Amino acid sequence: MTAASSVPSALPEKPTLDGVEAKLVARWDAEQTYAFDRTQPRENVFSIDTPPPTASGALHIGHVFSYTHTDTIARFWRMRGKAVFYPIGWDDNGLPSEKRVQNFYGVRGDTTVPYDPEFTPPAKPGKQEVPVSRRNFLELCEVLTVEDEKAFEHVFRTLGASVDWSLQYRTIDGDSRATSQRAFLCNLARGEAYNQEAPTLWDVTFRTAVAQAELEDRERQGNYFRVGFAKDDGEKVFIETTRPELLPACVALVAHPEDERYADLFGRTVTTPVFGVEVPVVAHELADPEKGSGIAMICTWGDTTDVTWWRELQLPARAVIGRDGRMLAEAPEAITSESGRAKYAELAGMTPHSAKQAVVAMLTEAGAIEGVPRPTTQQVKFYERGDRPLEIVSTRQWYIRNGGRDADVRATMIERGRDLRWVPEHMRHRYENWVEGLAGDWLVSRQRFFGIPIPLWYRLDEHGEPDYDNPIVPDDAALPMDPSSDVPPGFEESQRGEPGGFMGEPDVMDTWATSSLTPQIAGKWGTDDDLFSRVFPMDVRPQGHDIIRTWLFSTVVRSQLEFGRTPWRTAALSGWILDPDRKKMSKSKGNVVTPIGLLEQYGSDAVRYWAASGRPGTDTAFDEAQMKVGRRLATKILNASKFALGTGASAADASSPVTEPLDRAMLASLADVVDAATKAFEQYNYAVALERTEAFFWSFCDNYVELVKFRAYGDGPGAASARSALSRALSVLLRLFAPILPFVTEEVWSWWQEGSIHRQSWPTSAELRHDSADAAVLDAAIAAIAAIRKAKSEAGVKGFAEIATVRVTAPNADTLSLVEDDLRGAARAATIEVGAGSEPVFEIVTG
Repeated sequence: MTAASSVPSALPEKPTLDGVEAKLVARWDAEQTYAFDRTQPRENVFSIDTPPPTASGALHIGHVFSYTHTDTIARFWRMRGKAVFYPIGWDDNGLPSEKRVQNFYGVRGDTTVPYDPEFTPPAKPGKQEVPVSRRNFLELCEVLTVEDEKAFEHVFRTLGASVDWSLQYRTIDGDSRATSQRAFLCNLARGEAYNQEAPTLWDVTFRTAVAQAELEDRERQGNYFRVGFAKDDGEKVFIETTRPELLPACVALVAHPEDERYADLFGRTVTTPVFGVEVPVVAHELADPEKGSGIAMICTWGDTTDVTWWRELQLPARAVIGRDGRMLAEAPEAITSESGRAKYAELAGMTPHSAKQAVVAMLTEAGAIEGVPRPTTQQVKFYERGDRPLEIVSTRQWYIRNGGRDADVRATMIERGRDLRWVPEHMRHRYENWVEGLAGDWLVSRQRFFGIPIPLWYRLDEHGEPDYDNPIVPDDAALPMDPSSDVPPGFEESQRGEPGGFMGEPDVMDTWATSSLTPQIAGKWGTDDDLFSRVFPMDVRPQGHDIIRTWLFSTVVRSQLEFGRTPWRTAALSGWILDPDRKKMSKSKGNVVTPIGLLEQYGSDAVRYWAASGRPGTDTAFDEAQMKVGRRLATKILNASKFALGTGASAADASSPVTEPLDRAMLASLADVVDAATKAFEQYNYAVALERTEAFFWSFCDNYVELVKFRAYGDGPGAASARSALSRALSVLLRLFAPILPFVTEEVWSWWQEGSIHRQSWPTSAELRHDSADAAVLDAAIAAIAAIRKAKSEAGVKGFAEIATVRVTAPNADTLSLVEDDLRGAARAATIEVGAGSEPVFEIVTG
C-alpha cells in the first residue's frame, strides 16, 4: 500500500477528539487517500455498487446507519490491498424530487403553460401552487437537487465515508441519461421492451402510472352494500360491493362455476339497477363462494381481479374514472336509457367518494339496496409515496419483460438470485417470493416531468395518428436526447404534431429504470470500456432489505438482459432504524432523526460505533446511549495510545524481540482477535469484528497495560520486550478499529507513524504469534491481578496504595511465577510470594 509523506508529530499534551473530523477530511481530500487506482487488474479490484440516496430534502439517520456498514467493508478491503472502487451517486430524477420542488417553491408543472425565461418562484409559497411550464419546472428541479446534494455530501464527508469523490454521478446527469436511454434501446431492439394499451394502476394525485413494485397495502375502513340486480323473471340477485360508485362501469356478474346457487344464471343476463344496463352472468374460478353473497360484479376496473376477469373472459371496457381521479364527463355507451344517462350526468366530475354517496342515494331511492351497510376493514392499494387510493385506468405504457408474464424468464431470474451470495442468507427468500409473485411485466414509463425521456419518436399518418408499433429510434451517438425538443432523422421541427410528420414520446422513464443501471452508470458502460471491465461485475451491492423487490431485483433484471449474469457477487442487506416505539423511522411517519446534529454532538466515530453495532439485515433501535459508549471508546483509544507511546514505545520498537511470557501471551491472544475480525469482515459482519476487537481492547487497557506498565518504564530486556509488545499491539488494534472508527485511529496513527492508517496493510495473526507463546499466561495473570485488587479492597487498602507483600498460593503457581514481577508491580507490592496450593488464595500484607 502507498503511504503519504506526512511525518509523525510529538505526542499531544492533551489528546482530544474535538475538530478531528474537519482536519482529517481536509487531509484525506488533499492527499487523495481514497482515490481509486484504475490501473489495477480486475482480480485486484473490490468494486461497490453504492446506493444513490434520493435527493429530496435531508438525509436521515437511516442513511448514516447503512452507509457506515458499507464504508467499514470498503475500508477493510482497501487495507487488504484491494483497489477499492467506491463511487457515490445521487438519485435525483423522478417523483420524490418533483414533490420536493412543488412543496419548496409552491409550483406545479403544467404542459399547457408556455416557458417564461424570466420566471422567479414565489418568495413565499402560498396555498395554491403556481402553474409553470415543463421547462421552468425542470430548471427548478435542477437548482434544488444540486443544493440538496451539496448538503448530502457534507454529511457523508463528516461521517468519514471513504468514497472517491471524483466518481460522483447524478441519475439525471448527461452520462446517466445516455446510459439509461442506451439500455432501454437495447431492450427494445431485443424485444424485451414493448408498449401496449392496457389497464394500469394509476395514482390520481400525481397522475402517473405505478409499477407493482411501488405498491403498498394500507388498511381502510369501508362498507359492504347489498345491491339487487333484476333477473329476467323479475326476481333480484344480490351482490355485495364496497364500491357502488362503479355500478355504471359494471360489465358482468361472476360466480364460481361450482356454486350451485347461481348455476341456473350462467349464460343469462341481469339488469343493473338505476342505470338499466343488461349484463351477462359468467363463471370463473377466482370468484369466492365464501365472500359476501358469493356473486360479484365485474367493473372497469375496481381492482386487479377485475382486470383478470376482464381479460380472461374477454369482456367489454366501460371506464368511468379518469386520470384525474374523477368521474368521466361522458357516460359509457352501454347506458342507453334516458333515465340512466341522466343519473350518470349527476355523477360526472365527482370524486369516487362523492360518487359513492350519490349512487347509494340513487340505489336507496330505487329500492335496490337491501339492509344496512356492513362495516369492513379493507386492504387498499396505494402508491408508496401517495396518499390517495390507486385507481385502474386504461393507458398506453412501456414495459420491460421481467418474468411477470413468462415462466421461463421468471425461472431465469430465480436462478440469478441463487447465483448471488446473500448477507444474511435468509434474505434470498424475500427475493424469490417477490419474483414468484409477479403479476405482470415491469411498467417503466411515467407521466411526469423530472425524469429521463423515453428516446423515441412516432410517425403520424395522414390523420395525425401515431404509429406506436414502429417507433423511430435515435443513433447511439445522439444520446442523451429529448424527443420533446430533438427532431428525428429525416424530419424538421415544423413537422412536429402535423399529419405525415412526427411526435415525440411524451413519457419519461420510472426512476427505478435508471437506478437499476447504477453498476453501468458508475462503471461507465458504453463510454469507458476499460474501466467497466475492471469493475464489473461488482463485488457487492449494499442496500436496505425493504427495496429487494425494487432496486435489487430490477438491477438483476437489467444485468441479465444485457449481460446474461448477475451485476454483483454479493448482496449485503442492512436493516431498518427503529424509533423508541420500535417502529420504522421514515419521513412519511415524521419520526426521523437528522444526523448532522448527532455527528457534531457525539463525534462521527461515536455515531459510526452505534451503526456498526447493528448486525447485517437486522433492524436496530436508534440509541444515543450507544453513541455515548462509542464516544467513551474513542476517548479511551486516545488516552491508552498516549500512555503506550509515553513509555517510549515507537514504531521502531515493533521490530524488537518480544521475550517475556506475558507479552507473548498477550500478542497470541490478539492474534486470535485478528483472525476472528478478519473472518467477520470477510463475511460482511462488521458487528462481530467490532465486538471482538472492543472486548480485547478493554481487557488490554484494564489488565495488560496495568500489569506491564511498571516494567515498560524500566530498563533492560524486560522493558524492551514490553515496549515492543505495546508497539505491536497498538499498531494492530488501531488497524482493527480503523474501518469503524476512522478518525480517532488516524489521529493516533499520525502521532507515531508515517502515512495514513487507511492505506496500511490489514494486520495478520502471523505477525503476532510466537512459537513459545502460552495464552494461559495472560489468562492467569488477569485472574490473579483481579483477585489481588479484590483482596486489597477487602483489606481496606486503596488500589494505588503500596503494600509490603502479596502471598499467592494457587494450582497454577508455575504459570504465575512467570509473571511474578509484573504482578508485584501492578499490586504495588514490595515483594510477592507465589506457592502451589489446591485452591487459589491471595493474601495482602500491609506492613
